[in-house]
Order: sequence, then structure tokens, then C-alpha cells
Amino acid sequence: MARQDNGKVALVVGGGQGIGRAAIERLHRDGFKVAVGDFNTEAAHQVAESLGGKANGAIAVEVNATNRESVFAAVDATTQELGGFDVIINNAGIAPQTPLEAATEADFDKIFSLNVKGVLWGIQAAAAKLQELGHGGKIISAASQAGHKGNKGIPLYSATKFAVRGMSQTAARDLAQFGITVNTYAPGIVRTPLMETLAKETAAAAGQPEEWGWEQFTTDISLERLAEADDVANVVSFLAGPDSDYITGQSIIVDGGMVFN
Repeated sequence: MARQDNGKVALVVGGGQGIGRAAIERLHRDGFKVAVGDFNTEAAHQVAESLGGKANGAIAVEVNATNRESVFAAVDATTQELGGFDVIINNAGIAPQTPLEAATEADFDKIFSLNVKGVLWGIQAAAAKLQELGHGGKIISAASQAGHKGNKGIPLYSATKFAVRGMSQTAARDLAQFGITVNTYAPGIVRTPLMETLAKETAAAAGQPEEWGWEQFTTDISLERLAEADDVANVVSFLAGPDSDYITGQSIIVDGGMVFN
């Protein structure tokens, strides 16, 4: 079936690889014009071109999620180049293996700067633009299964994802009056470059092979398989589309049955 433009525009911050790329590809299939926002401009351009470029409703936008001005500029560029703005996906993040007793101030500042401040700047920029345009929209951010249940060995990462959930719940209340919904998606163990790095680091710290590192994260999955990026992109699609119009302040867990609320 040929792609049908739905008249909406979405920006994915952190769209150059992994879940972000899968979300870009799914939203584009859904009919959105999409902006691939990433600090890695080469990756962003590659994704946009793979979807047919601007002529087919896909552009690359350079963005440093830790920098407020950069995020606001990315939203402005998306609006100007694609003729509107309706949805932001705050997907940029890191997940370093940082034992509780070894965490430093530098470790704390690095992960909170991207995982939490990056989401705050995205919420602010999207809310300002949507109010300027005079219509509602969707703000969707990456939480995590580790933001619903603290995970062993990644205290700072878990803390950032709990923070994203709390900030999003407050934003949902504050922005509802403008017709803006604010939700998060909470992946479990997804086969992405970020997760591969985390599994390798876990194994190396324990003096074990890489497969052992994966096992530490996958033994509690009820569906007995790792998530693929497309599994998460399916939920992003739902949150970005009209079927979720009456949902706000929520975090949808996509973990194959690890955490039950």
C-alpha cells in the first residue's frame, strides 16, 4: 500500500539509530512528515535519505539534546522545512553501567544532562511551538522499564527514567488546557546498539563473556525473547496517532512481561 500523507509533522530527537530510527520509519509509514533529529548528522541524513528525503517528507536536523537552544532550533527548523509541527519524540539517551558505590559527580552530570535535561528541553520547545501554532499535539518521551522498577547495577540510569516519568506526569497536567498530551514509552531489553554496549560492559565488569551480560537482563522476560526496535516503535505510533487522544500522563511499558503494574 502506498504511503498516504496524514498532514502531520513529527520530530524524533535521537532518531539516527535504534529505537529512534525504528520510530522514524514507522511514523513515516503512518503518513507523518518526519524530521530525523540527531547529534550525528551523518546518521540523520542517511535515515532521511533512505526514506526519500525532503521530496518524500523526510529531513535531517542537527540537534544536541543537552543544549536548550539547540532543541528549540531543531523544532523551529522542523516547522519551517516541513510546514508544521505536531509531535515530538524525545528519544535521545545513554545507559552507562555505573555501580552505585562508584558513581561520580561527572557520571551523574553526564547522564542527567542528556536523559533528563534533554527531555525537559524537548517538552519546553514542543509546548511553546504548539501554543504558537494554536493547536494541540503530542509530546512523547523515552522512559524505561528501569524507570518503573529500579534495576540492579544501573542506579543513575534508573533514576533518570523515574525523573522522566515524573516530569511527564506534571507536564501532562500543565499542558492539557492547550490540547497537548504528554506520555512516555518504557522499553525493556531491546536489541539496539545502546543495549549491546550495556550488555558488554556488564559482562566485562564481571569477567564474563558477552552472552552472560545479555542473560543478566533477559532472564525475567515472560515472552522469552528480546524486544526488537519495531516492538517499541509500534507503541510510539499509537501514542503519536489519534487513537491515543484521550490518554495523557501515562507510561506504557513495552518489556515482554518483566514489570506488572
